[in-house]
Amino acid sequence: MLHFAQFGAGRIGAIHAANLAASGRARLRHVVDVNAAAAESLAAKHGARVSETAAALADPEVGAVIIASSTDTHADLVIAAARAGKAIFCEKPIDLSLPRVDACLAEVKKAGVPMLVGFNRRFDPSFAELHRRIGAGAIGTVEQVVITSRDPGPPPVAYIKVSGGLFRDMTIHDFDMARWMLGEEPVEVFAHGANLVDPAIGAAGDIDSAMVLLKTASGRMAHINNSRRASYGYDQRVEVFGSGGRLIAGNRTPTTVELADGNAVSADKPLHFFLERYADAYRIELNAFLDAVANKTPMPVGAEDGRQALVLADAAVESLRTGKPVRVA
Repeated sequence: MLHFAQFGAGRIGAIHAANLAASGRARLRHVVDVNAAAAESLAAKHGARVSETAAALADPEVGAVIIASSTDTHADLVIAAARAGKAIFCEKPIDLSLPRVDACLAEVKKAGVPMLVGFNRRFDPSFAELHRRIGAGAIGTVEQVVITSRDPGPPPVAYIKVSGGLFRDMTIHDFDMARWMLGEEPVEVFAHGANLVDPAIGAAGDIDSAMVLLKTASGRMAHINNSRRASYGYDQRVEVFGSGGRLIAGNRTPTTVELADGNAVSADKPLHFFLERYADAYRIELNAFLDAVANKTPMPVGAEDGRQALVLADAAVESLRTGKPVRVA
């Protein structure tokens, strides 16, 4: 039974705490959150206690932490958890600053603790199966990856102002997916962006619509398209094209029932929000973390993956600023 301290009692924290309880092989001992009411509620639900950071990390019974608090707290918590010798599950991003991420990775390496970064989409059953088939040679050599990622609606502008921008907040998931599907590191990033959804997002200094092209050293390409608004639901699709064919993973819908009549063929809209769309992925992701800790095997999505996704996000920001492709070392 692995005992956890969890930082963050919001909606993602609630998902992780529920998955811990459902796993049958982990227990939540401490909940830490600046929102006392949220911390009390989550702790009471799972038989944990509300604690301060130092007390939670000093507990010798705690073997691992989940960092699901606000982005600006991640780096300090990663460093503190590493120094306390705890296994680390950290939601993305590790930080919005690459030097700060490097400082975190240095502490994790020095402490020798395992760390997983929460790129949950890798654990979606359909995306994982698509990736498995690529590895099995189902479509020959990968040549092109097309990723569509559109939210059902924009977040509050107050969130936009502290999010780090669309590329570091939203597209960072797609950068990780592109690296995973391409099987090679991108060496060039070319980004376009616009404000087509909400003028207030532009006034806050961000974009709400984007297209990004990635290229690897061998010439493989990925195209990512993002929007903060999709009127029909949460739009999450991947296509991988290769020398021997293509693979597609489409949207998930509430049911697979389809109506065909004299007017049209119609089906359910995609699931509306990321919590329901990726419910299975969050559960599988946590169990993968527990497996890696128990078996002392490498994390399926490690700290370096978090760093590389941020490198691509930073390159996209620079490309958008200059209007030119940016080389990535």
